[in-house]
Amino acid sequence: MAKPLGIAVNPASGKDIRRLVARASVFDNQEKRAIVRRALVGAVEAGVRDVCYVPDSHGIAKSALEEFEGTLRAEAVESPQTGSVIDTVGGARALAERDCGAVLTLGGDGTNRAFCIGWQDAPLLPISTGTNNVFPVLVEATLAGAAAGLVASGRLTLAEAAVRAKAITVKVEGQRDDFALIDAVVTRERFVGSRALLAGDMLKAALLTRADPAAAGMTSIGGLIKPVSKDDDYGLYLELDPDADGVNAPIAPGLYQVIGVAGHRRVAFGKPVTVIGPCVLAFDGERERALKPGQKATLRMQRDGPWVIDVVRAMQLAAERGLFRIKKVRRTPRKAS
Repeated sequence: MAKPLGIAVNPASGKDIRRLVARASVFDNQEKRAIVRRALVGAVEAGVRDVCYVPDSHGIAKSALEEFEGTLRAEAVESPQTGSVIDTVGGARALAERDCGAVLTLGGDGTNRAFCIGWQDAPLLPISTGTNNVFPVLVEATLAGAAAGLVASGRLTLAEAAVRAKAITVKVEGQRDDFALIDAVVTRERFVGSRALLAGDMLKAALLTRADPAAAGMTSIGGLIKPVSKDDDYGLYLELDPDADGVNAPIAPGLYQVIGVAGHRRVAFGKPVTVIGPCVLAFDGERERALKPGQKATLRMQRDGPWVIDVVRAMQLAAERGLFRIKKVRRTPRKAS
């Protein structure tokens, strides 16, 4: 059954302080608009006719949809307009209420984490336009739109075109729960301050859903010691100590630091990892929660995150089933009178 395609664009992604202290790429809003347009072209060709989008402060999705007037029925969902992460969380909830068959997100790890706080088992195709881009994929938007469109239009099922992602649930004593897709990091700091994690000597521990030696961010620390893929049904826990032997890792785009690693171990699904304050917890590359002295947080990993649409898998299935083949209409030749 055909369902709407959802679109959520974070206009702030790809623009944080890591452009000043590291060498991260900049994704301006004009390029994001162009990405959405190309994705919509692919989605239309895959059979999408209805789109629900989260309004953003720069009107990126709205302006991209203007050239599809008459081809697509577009609806802006209600969401907060605060210029903060609350907008993404609220927008995700609104798209869930519209029962979108697939959702294109534009952002980095932090954007997708925020989206999944609002809709944890969302059917996502996350396009990389952020700073830490371990979770979202670097893909040509035309094909991303086509893959998401095949699922949203019902021509492919979510189960055959997507894989459920791992996630970390964080239960904080006396406070609301939290969530991470790639990494939950414990730092020695007392205050959140600037959100970006750039001081390697302040890192105390990390729980990783994947440890990727070919990525930048906290995941690279584990990846250069004991790689763990997104498909492995376990995670990796790191004990970090600036006085221990270290690994030279790219903890941000264009920024290597030597991170002391005192130990590491595999963490099975459901096994609790306990953290006691004072400390600051960072999720998916950004400091988020400060724990008071004696306050406890419990971290558990499961494969209960969003469904992530695999572009290659979706397009291979489309090829096998002839979903983009066109039968040419052959005219019957007229007989001479």
